Amino acid sequence: MTYRRRWATLGTMAWTTPRLDPDRSRRRLQILAELAGARAVRQRERPQRARSAQLRQLIAIRRRVTG
Repeated sequence: MTYRRRWATLGTMAWTTPRLDPDRSRRRLQILAELAGARAVRQRERPQRARSAQLRQLIAIRRRVTG
């Protein structure tokens, strides 16, 4: 008796995406919406912080381009 092992290849595997249950998807979307809302409130309450962050980003980009 010989032992033969068959190796699966990518061609034989079925590529499927796992489906989330509807309640989990709804909760996930709700959490993401709440996070986006909280981020927007923070940026509205602290516009100076947002402006300084943009300025730092622009300075960093300029340094990369010229340096």
